[in-house]
Formats: sequence, structure tokens, C-alpha cells
Amino acid sequence: MDGRDLVRRVRLVGSVRGLRTVRAAWRRRSADARALPPRGAERARVPGALVGAEPGPGGGVVRFARSELRIRVAVGGAVFWAWDGADPLPSYALAGEVPGPDPRAVLEPDKDGGWQVVSERLTVVVSRTGAVELRTPGGVLLRRELPPRWWEPVGGGVVRWVQRSEVPADARFFGLGGRASGPRLRDGSYGLWNTDPGGRFGPGDDPLYLTMPVQVVVSDAGTHLAFHDNTWAGRVLVREGEEGAGSGHDRPGTCEVRMEGGPLRCWVVAGTPARVLRGWTGLTGAPAVPPSWALGPQHARWGFGSEREVRRVVAGYRERGLALSVLHLDIDHYDAHRVFTVDRGRFPALPALAEELREGGVRLVSIVDPAVKAAPGDAVFDAGVALGERGAYVRDARGRVVVGEVWPGPCVYPDFTDPVVREWWGSLYEERLAQGFSGVWHDMNEPVSFAAFGDPSLPRSARHVLEGAGGDHREAHNVYGLAMARAGYEGLLRLRPEERPFLFSRSGWAGMQRYGGTWSGDVSTGWPGLRASLSLVLGLGLCGVPYSGPDVGGFDGFPSPELYLRWFQLGAYLPLFRTHSAIDAGRREPWEFGPEVLEHARAALLERERLHPYFVTLSHVARLSGAPYVRPVWWAAPGDRALRGCEDAFLLGDALLVAPVMESGAERRVVRLPRGRWYDTATGRAYEGPGPVVIDAPLSRIPVLARAGAVIPVRDADGELELEVWAPAPGRTGGGLVVRDPGDGWAEAEVERYVARWEGERVVVEREGEEGAAAVGLPVRVRGWRGSGALRAEPGCPEWQGSSA
Repeated sequence: MDGRDLVRRVRLVGSVRGLRTVRAAWRRRSADARALPPRGAERARVPGALVGAEPGPGGGVVRFARSELRIRVAVGGAVFWAWDGADPLPSYALAGEVPGPDPRAVLEPDKDGGWQVVSERLTVVVSRTGAVELRTPGGVLLRRELPPRWWEPVGGGVVRWVQRSEVPADARFFGLGGRASGPRLRDGSYGLWNTDPGGRFGPGDDPLYLTMPVQVVVSDAGTHLAFHDNTWAGRVLVREGEEGAGSGHDRPGTCEVRMEGGPLRCWVVAGTPARVLRGWTGLTGAPAVPPSWALGPQHARWGFGSEREVRRVVAGYRERGLALSVLHLDIDHYDAHRVFTVDRGRFPALPALAEELREGGVRLVSIVDPAVKAAPGDAVFDAGVALGERGAYVRDARGRVVVGEVWPGPCVYPDFTDPVVREWWGSLYEERLAQGFSGVWHDMNEPVSFAAFGDPSLPRSARHVLEGAGGDHREAHNVYGLAMARAGYEGLLRLRPEERPFLFSRSGWAGMQRYGGTWSGDVSTGWPGLRASLSLVLGLGLCGVPYSGPDVGGFDGFPSPELYLRWFQLGAYLPLFRTHSAIDAGRREPWEFGPEVLEHARAALLERERLHPYFVTLSHVARLSGAPYVRPVWWAAPGDRALRGCEDAFLLGDALLVAPVMESGAERRVVRLPRGRWYDTATGRAYEGPGPVVIDAPLSRIPVLARAGAVIPVRDADGELELEVWAPAPGRTGGGLVVRDPGDGWAEAEVERYVARWEGERVVVEREGEEGAAAVGLPVRVRGWRGSGALRAEPGCPEWQGSSA
């Protein structure tokens, strides 16, 4: 807590809302004190000595004196292991049924007195004391799980546990959901409890809104993903390893997962980064494809205040020739902040406004918070009270409805872990569609109850249905936002079955991608916040959530013109490209920062619109393969150790490398290139990787490089689809994928594959499986230096037209 936070909280406690907040916090602590007594004396337990094994489909069960370990290799190569009889289901993370067992994987005795399961991609070795080693088919160690330890209350109760792991000394950790200090997770402790940090956050804040027990580990031995399928609160302690100098011994990297309860079960997927993400989304579900319009520029502000201001902002974009696809309305458009209402005084004809904007190419998106004002007579509140036998709202251990403090005042919380409640809540989105909204964004759904001090969540003793299994908030908290996203997505799908729903959510959990994306939340205005924005997008993409982006310009403060522009330029290359700010943090329209910023922001918007077909392609590639739009630079070369530490640049698909400017006053920057030839898209100059190069980064642009041989779908000057091809290196070929926009419905997208190669003095582009210019069917523009040798072209080299056949 810094000085500004302290002042805010003192003011809060002195206000009427603050007094209600204090009372809500007191009720929360009192409820937990009654229902969650101290744990008292505990008994520690370890697996003990190995006593036997029983083969089964895809693996089997290894029994120890005080526990048992179940191992199962699934079709596709993912490995599941669990202690104490835990099964893969039920699980909020997995999509549908668990993949079947691999019939080729068999449990057999190991030479050291343990057991092993040999599969195509991993060998699982179990020691006599309960250690689990994951090795490549060649026997190289990827991960060693040490024997776990449990602590059981002597008088009975929830069992907590710790699992310690070792990885190779050169390994680097990524993932764990949205982490502002990432994407590489250095030595430290990372919380697993979805949390609203209270209005703003920076790189040092942890945890944040969307945590996941999903680790991605990259080493010379290979890449693997480990997912501890447990929704309880916990912590992950990471310590990178160190290689010994000379004859010194290596110190392995270590990871320690501590959970306050729940099952000890884990999934591991290994292979190349692309194969790992494909296997992960095979388990947790394919990412939802956003509508085409949601891949365009978006604008939001907490505090538009009226229809007049909305029209003023949209007119400002149009008058200045700036692209705008979506405008978001925050909680200020509600009647007294009550969800599923409209302030008729400030928005007297919202459906007409939405239709007017839509005719001009701008969609409206509405915020939706889960908290319902606890006021008899409120239509939503009354409907929830009357739902079913127990009502819709979360209750405490005594059976009373939990009341917290949120924007409308005293509020209650729908229990989205109840299928009946999810169906009811989803039906309420009919009101949003009737108002003309084309999509929704979920906020405050960690869930939040304002707290003057301490954790701003519901009582940990609050009761939830949990799909009929029953349990308390300690188990339900982290999946509350995920279950709300499911309710909203399925509701929109029932109401408008012919359209792909558009939804993104501040909170969620593993599997969030099935229902939509997410955004950074209230990232702090400042250069550290800019850096944190990229970290969040990269980390979430590696956890299977490919559609995300930050509040461009930061949420809580007043960015300088330079900071705003650099943030805007970065946002133009991220999946969700949205400006947003707090009610007291000024405007984020590009013209508010002066004519120079406006000119350069216009160029960024034009480039985003030009690349729109590429973003459409990436969205469908993500659905089919799990590969995120935004990828770390080591994506195709995880064995390059220097690239593993590169956190200030990223790959956009396979074709582009984007190097945003993250320091004030910088007009040049170092860019570390992966292997191969890369063209500066602004100058056409060619660079050879791997290694660092220095590239100009004037205020007008950030460095963007295209891979030699890349085939990229873009819009031409008339808005029509064309192929932009970057000349392959001599003697090399290239290529790319194209998915033409199938519309915003459910038409099956066709993936077209193109190959680029040299033929004499010209570049030939062909559609795979076809021959000739007619087979391509699209205009082709070839870029890059047309010459031989090192291709170290000077800045300003001309573009040239190539042949398509």
C-alpha cells in the first residue's frame, strides 16, 4: 500500500459507503470466525514406502504405505497423475469428457525398484518413495516431482498439501495466469487467489484478477506445461536454477506449489511450444473466435455520462478519419449502478443510439457486474430470490444470503456454480441485446466486495452449489469469474444462436478461452504499467487465453503524450486493442494529446486496419491449434537461451516481430532476433538473426519486422484482400496461412496455405495443392530487397511488385 492508496482508504472509511464497507468486512470476518475454526494440531503425512502396483488403461495405480498414485497417459500424449484416488473429473478446467487412455502406454517395473510408464512423448518414472520423474523418450529429465507432503487436522477437516518440483538448471518459468511482473517468472512467490488490487496495479502487485496454476517451463531438454487442477487458494514459489562453472555442479530450478485444500492432481503436456498449446487446448477447449468487428479499434471510458458525450466521441473519430469499431459503456450508464438497467435521464433512447452507431460501423458493448443490489422491488433481485428452492444468491454457513458492498451499495451475489443460476443469469442478457448492445464485458467478478482493509472478496465460509457437490468459497472463489463467463456466453448463444457471442472478462480461470477473452484490468498509468501490459498478454496466451489486451494509456492517471502514444502503438498489435480510463483520469481520445500524437496514432490505426485480415486469420488459427496471436520470441526456437530472457518484444503470429518502445525518450532500441532473415517493415532493410540489432524507433512508429518468406493477408488501399509477401532469403522458401473472414456467424472457416519461393529473378507465390496465378485468386505484393548477397539494404529501399505465378 502506497501513500495514495492509504489516503483513498482513509477517505473511504470516513464516507457513508466506507461505513457500510467496514460493516461488510466485519460481517465477513465474523462469518469466517464462526464457520472456519482454527485448524488446531495437524498430522504430517508422506506417501511412505512403495508396496505394490496395479496396471490399468494408459498406466495404472502405484500404491505406497500411506497413499496411492494414479497415472494415466491420454491419447494425444498428455499425462495425468493424482494422489489419494483423485480423478480427472469433475473439473472446471477440462472441456467435456477426458480424452481416452493411450493403449500403448503400459505400467511396468523400473530397474531401480520403482515403476514406469513409457509413452510416445514422455516416460513417467515413479521411485520407491513417491518421486515422479517426467523424461523425454531419450531419457532426458524435464521435471522431477519430489514426494508430496500433506497436513491433516487431528480433529478432521480440510487437508492442505505441498508439492515440490525440480527442473533443469537452464529452465525458465512462465505462465500462472496474468502476472504483471512476467512474462518470465523470476525467483519469488506468486499467489493463486483472484484479486482486485484496488483501482490500479503495477509490476510489483501480485496476485491479480486472473490466476491459474498453469506453469510453462522452457529448457534445453524441451518445453512442458504443468497444470495442478485445484481451484483452492495457494501459492507457487519459483526459484530459477544455476549452471555450475567449470567442474561445479548445476543447481536445478525449483518450484513449490502450496494449496490450502483440494485434490493433488496434475496434467503435463510436453513437446514444442506449438504442440504444448495444442495439447493444452485439446484438454481445456478451443478458444472462442471473436466476431470480426471485435478485432478492430475499441474505445471505452468510465464516465461518458450521456448520449451526447458518446456521439461527440464517435464524431471526433469520424471527423479526423480515425478508425473505430467498438465503443464500451461502463457502469455510469446504469440507473444507480444497478445491473441490467439504463439511466433514462442520460440515455433516453439507448436502442436508437446503438442502431445509429451500428449503421456507422460502430458497435456498443456493455459492462456487466455480478453484484445485484439487495433491494426488494429491484427486478433482478426479486427474480433471483424467487429462483428455485434456495434462490440464486450465495449464502453463508447459516443459510443466510451473503451481503457485500459494491457500486450499487449493499449487494448480493449469484452463485454461478449452480447450473440453474447460470441459465437464469444468461436469460437476463436479453435486456442488454434489446438495448442494442452487441457484446459484454464482465467486471468486478473475482468477485469483489469493497474492503476498507484486507481481502476484498466474499467470506471464505460462504456456501456454493459447485455443480451439486457443495462446498465453500475457498473452493469456488477462483472459478467464480469463469462460471459467470460460461453463464453469459451460453445465454448470449441461446438468445442469438446465429451470431458468435462477444464476451471478455476481468476474472477467470483455466479454460477461460472457451467463453471469450480478458483484459488487463486497472493497470497503472506509467512506463512500468506499459511494460506490465505486455507481460500480461504474453503470460495469458501461454496459459491458453489468446484474446486479451490492456487499458491503453493506463487506467488511473494522466499519461504524457509520449507515453500515451507508445502505449497506443503497442495496443495496435495486440488482440484486444482498447483505450480505457477511470472517471477521474482524463480522456484517452488520440486528439486530446496534441497534433503530433494524433498524426502518429492515425498511422497506427491505419496499420491495424490494414492488418485486419491477418488478425482474423490468427483468431481462427488459435481456435484450431491453440497458438496465441501474441507469442514470446522464443516460440519457434525454445532452445535459444538468449531469447528466453527477451521480455520487451513479441511475435505476432509467425510472420511479424513487434518491438514496442518502453522507455521515455528512446528513439532507437535493441531488438533480439530469432534465427533467419527479418525485414524492417518501415524501411525494407534486412537483418540476419540470431542476435541483437539496433533499429530506429522514432516517435512516429515502433519497430516491426517481417520474417523473410512470410505471406500475410492484408487490406489494400481499397479495403480489399491481398497477399503481402516478404521475399525469401536466396535458396529458401516461405509461406503463410490465410483464413478469409467467414462473417460473424458459424460458417466454417477454410484455411488456405500459400508457399513463396524464388524462381529465377522473381518470387513465385502459389496456393498449396494448386498451380498457376489463377489458383492464388488474390493480388500479390512482394516486398523486400530485390538483390543478392547479404541483403543489408539501406533505409528507404523501394518496394517492388512481384509475380503471383
